Amino acid sequence: MRRLTLGHSPDPDDAFMFYGLASGKVDTRGWHFEHVLQDIQTLNDRATRGELDITAISIHAYPFVADRYALTHCGSSMGDGYGPMVVAQSPMSIADLRGKTIAVPGERTTAFLALSLLLNQESLPPSAIEAERPRGLKPAARSTFRHEVVMFDQILSHVAAGRADAGLIIHEGQLTYQNHKLHKVVDLGEWWKSTTGLPLPLGGNVIRRDLGREAMAEISAILRRSIEFSLAHREEAVAHAMAYARDMGRDLADRFVGMYVNEWTLDYGEVGRRAVAELLRRAHEIGMVPQTKTLEFV
Repeated sequence: MRRLTLGHSPDPDDAFMFYGLASGKVDTRGWHFEHVLQDIQTLNDRATRGELDITAISIHAYPFVADRYALTHCGSSMGDGYGPMVVAQSPMSIADLRGKTIAVPGERTTAFLALSLLLNQESLPPSAIEAERPRGLKPAARSTFRHEVVMFDQILSHVAAGRADAGLIIHEGQLTYQNHKLHKVVDLGEWWKSTTGLPLPLGGNVIRRDLGREAMAEISAILRRSIEFSLAHREEAVAHAMAYARDMGRDLADRFVGMYVNEWTLDYGEVGRRAVAELLRRAHEIGMVPQTKTLEFV
């Protein structure tokens, strides 16, 4: 059998998506998938070193690995009017976040990029951003907040304990933050939708280019069949995903899966591809990613 490493997060949506593969109920055409479960920031870092054959990745991280990996047409996580949130112990406005220390799940996560886009927009007019537009990648010199990296599943308790002024939450924290008596400051997916009219492309799957075009297409098709199988056998796939459902009962886990495994996950489509391009264009304008001239989906 031909062996492949497949990296994804230990979360209900990823577990649901790859249930067909993990359970052996999808024809893999002679490929053997070794599942590597790690948090998204670690997977982003590993992708920069080309360590995995296929891996989930933050869209923010993709420009840094585009020379080595292509995006698969399936496997995306889109927030269509919802997404990562900033939460705090007490009610505050977006403007109140300026100068505050915010716990974030990683500097290459799309959540961190979206927050940076929001706060740069709030603090600088478009003409000022354009005037300072870098020719290439440079450090984000115009940051309007301080941040500290905290493991994604510890951010809620970190903020509740007062160790940061606010927290940027991803994954199931978007549905469970009120259990920690925290208040929502902003939903970044909602902000992005109101600003651009597009869904917020949070994550996707990438595959090594050196596998070759034929193998890349065949493997991508296998990944799609796994997603299709899970959607067609939802009850058993959700039961499998419950092993990764922190602080969530079955109904909440099923709701969370529905938010991020849907028609966008089967294929980005024209709108999804446009959303990725727009996010990375804006990220390049404020110097957070190198320019990605061509987006390739296989």
